Amino acid sequence: MRVIGVLKGKGSEVATIGPDQSLLAAAAELGQRRIGALVVTSADGSVVGIISERDVVASIANDGAASLNRPVADVMTVDVITCSPNDTMEQLMSAMTEQRIRHLPVVDGKTLIGMLSISDIVRALRPARIDFPG
Repeated sequence: MRVIGVLKGKGSEVATIGPDQSLLAAAAELGQRRIGALVVTSADGSVVGIISERDVVASIANDGAASLNRPVADVMTVDVITCSPNDTMEQLMSAMTEQRIRHLPVVDGKTLIGMLSISDIVRALRPARIDFPG
């Protein structure tokens, strides 16, 4: 199965945030959406980073509550690992395991077209549920 097939079923909505937004705004968005990461995009929509719940927690642990006023750009990961629509689930699992990440933005050329999490991959690969009688 390829990324494009998973996106067709899941949809292509991606939660994003600007690099100048505060860490508090990022934390609020993560909490409200009940997700683990936001793609950080520039004004033209290009991917400039990713910020995860781990990044938020680490910043607070290191610098206290005052870190919530910092811009996302100060905390985000800038070397974003992405995938393409034609990548396979096996390739994504390998990349996520090796890099110890749980979210992969899907980029076609330079255009952000989706986001996959480890949960999306597990759902895509698990066999159909079988209900046994009694």
